[in-house]
Amino acid sequence: QVQLVESGGGLVQAGGSLRLSCAASGSSFTINTMGWYRQAPGKQRELVATITSVISTNYADAVKGRFTISRGNAKNTVYLQMNSLKPEDTAVYSCYARWRLSDYWGQGTQVTVSS
Repeated sequence: QVQLVESGGGLVQAGGSLRLSCAASGSSFTINTMGWYRQAPGKQRELVATITSVISTNYADAVKGRFTISRGNAKNTVYLQMNSLKPEDTAVYSCYARWRLSDYWGQGTQVTVSS
């Protein structure tokens, strides 16, 4: 079983920046794929970005060039640096991990971008 804990959400003005952090526990091995999804009110959850253990990244078109996903030096940590935030980025951001053919999700952290 993998547990994911996020931190770093908050309220920011349009054009500002936030950095989200996620730490996974419950696995003594490196989790191959970690990432971030988001869900805005009234919308389906959508991919933001993923990163593998060999640092292969994938981004949603809506965030390319503005967001950067990275893995930390500590095992099974992942970060999301969000720059040039827009009001449409407002959502609950959830950390994601795929481990042994199962998907795991954190509880989520709220990101609100004011115009």
